[in-house]
Amino acid sequence: MHYPAVLLLLLPGGAEAFRICAFNAQRLTLSKVAREHVMDIFVRILARCDIMVLQEVVDSSGSAISLLLRELNRFDNSGFYSFLSSPLLGRNTYMEKYVYIYRSHKTQVLDSYVYEDKDDLFAREPFVAQFTFPSKVLPSLVLVPLHTTPKAVEKELNALYDVFLDVSQRWQSKDMILLGDFNADCASLNKKRLAELALRTEAGFRWVIADGEDTTVRASTHCAYDRIVLHGERCQSLLSSAAAFNFPRSFRLNEEEALNISDHYPVEVELSRAAPRVQPLGLAALLLLLLLLLP
Repeated sequence: MHYPAVLLLLLPGGAEAFRICAFNAQRLTLSKVAREHVMDIFVRILARCDIMVLQEVVDSSGSAISLLLRELNRFDNSGFYSFLSSPLLGRNTYMEKYVYIYRSHKTQVLDSYVYEDKDDLFAREPFVAQFTFPSKVLPSLVLVPLHTTPKAVEKELNALYDVFLDVSQRWQSKDMILLGDFNADCASLNKKRLAELALRTEAGFRWVIADGEDTTVRASTHCAYDRIVLHGERCQSLLSSAAAFNFPRSFRLNEEEALNISDHYPVEVELSRAAPRVQPLGLAALLLLLLLLLP
């Protein structure tokens, strides 16, 4: 039997993963985060992420985020956290913000804008941001968050494709992550209508939070409301993992305690900093493999 002179194995790049998260914080206010046990859990959730996109931030003063950042920077001294906030967004008296919280020693904001919703398709139009990304494969990455209203999920998610086109033209980049509480399941959007969305029928979009995933805290519900969608070959080549983070289980909270934080789980995607590459086996491993293959 003959063996090739060099055997190759497909090995991961070995670089540290970069975690991007989205979390519907369920009416985040100063009075909510001022409660010690609530603040403790929020800080521990945020400290898992290199970039976190918070939704349902309803504190108009900005004090809630300032307090969160102060406690987060005290809790995690591995590097400083900063934030980027949208203005209050909404149609009537009820308004929300999107807030990015990010490790500023790992990434920086390059640009951002609120999508111009000329036809008033969104209850809360996306607040798009472009970040530096610590990878030679992908030096920058665009995030497009959306919190849909349950009454118009299909309309808003189809309009999100137009946001993708707008971002692609504005920044000449197709590597982006669309993420947030899409309300994309159960009574808000059935499987047939989900399959007909432009983000499902157009090529190049990869939904990394599965349709069968549960992103809700209540035991009485099992819905994949919160989603992460990747677009772009370079972005998708770096995908390491994606899942909902079951914080009640991780932090040993009962349902009542968990609902003081949110009725949603955060969703997360991990990107490696280098695409998988082919490497030669080390000499010791090569000799061991040859011995195993000998008759």
